[in-house]
Amino acid sequence: MDKKVLIIGENGFMMNAIINGLKKEDYDVEQAEAKVNVISKIEELPKLIVLYLDADITGDNEFLVYLKDHVLENEIELFVVGNDLEIEDVTKILPENVLKHVMTRPLNVKDLAIELDKAVEAGNSIEARKKILIVDDDPTMLRMIKTLLSSSYRVYVANSGMNAITFLANNKVDLILLDYEMPVISGAKVLEMIRSEVSTASIPVMFLTSKNDKESVMQVLALKPEKYLLKTMPPAEWLKNIDEYFEMHLGD
Repeated sequence: MDKKVLIIGENGFMMNAIINGLKKEDYDVEQAEAKVNVISKIEELPKLIVLYLDADITGDNEFLVYLKDHVLENEIELFVVGNDLEIEDVTKILPENVLKHVMTRPLNVKDLAIELDKAVEAGNSIEARKKILIVDDDPTMLRMIKTLLSSSYRVYVANSGMNAITFLANNKVDLILLDYEMPVISGAKVLEMIRSEVSTASIPVMFLTSKNDKESVMQVLALKPEKYLLKTMPPAEWLKNIDEYFEMHLGD
């Protein structure tokens, strides 16, 4: 994660102090108004955003909902600065997983820079992790596996074969966990589509299956996945299999 930050808020003395202070700490700083039509024109939002609250922002539910969606979809670290009342107001729109970094006024810019530095360091650690795409039509299974793996890996999810193919067209991953028994497009068909594209053909795939009878297992193995994982496995066994796979392919 680079040291690029977007400051959202109105021009003023404190805004200028934040911008100048962060520049002294080697941050690449951009400022923008808290308006949907302004933020939407920024081609790629930085992974660090500072939202400097005022009455106009706390009363603009449309903008806060828009910002919330972008923070969650793009794994952005949002820092919110305001007084107690303003922060209380935005908690009605922004959930806890978005409001991870809250700082009250009066703000010490050096303290803000220290917290941003921590986020950059943590982001660099996360970016170095292997990326795994989980494909399953069962939302409970998706949540369970994502929770299990997220402490060690960067995890993405797709609830259908077509969503997985669409995701892979624009994103690279190191491993795909693919449900074998899916409606509309089966896991076998999804694997065929993955192998047919040059950009995805070499991505390793492990099948997820709830069937462990000999015939079903042979059908899965005939497609030559890296492994197949039974959905009935204890969570620790799932993690062990995936960890061991990456340990065996450290140079890949």
